Amino acid sequence: MRNMLLILKALSDRNRLRMAAALMAFEELCACQIIELLQIKGATVSRHLSQLVQAGILENRKEGRWIYYRMNRSNEIILPVLHWIEKELKHDEDLVNDRRTLESIMACDPEEICRRQRGEACCPRK
Repeated sequence: MRNMLLILKALSDRNRLRMAAALMAFEELCACQIIELLQIKGATVSRHLSQLVQAGILENRKEGRWIYYRMNRSNEIILPVLHWIEKELKHDEDLVNDRRTLESIMACDPEEICRRQRGEACCPRK
């Protein structure tokens, strides 16, 4: 029961649910892309992502300076919950807008997104 409570608690926040929905629509996103989507501070996004990872909903990997997140589809407890969320929220207007926004975010280079968020010192031009 503890695992189910962690999952439900993690998904009970609007921004975390938006993150999960975004990662159901796109195979993998880096943290900067999620920050760009939600338009909230990086530290807040980091806390939300940490909760989703701790609950077993997300997995992450590091590639250079980037941390990429994806749904943990090997977690058998979460799969029925993910299917339910996909079915219930497929036509939700906010999430449809999020998917559109993410398409334009995905078209940008992550370094450019990072520069917009943190300034030139973070990702100097080569």
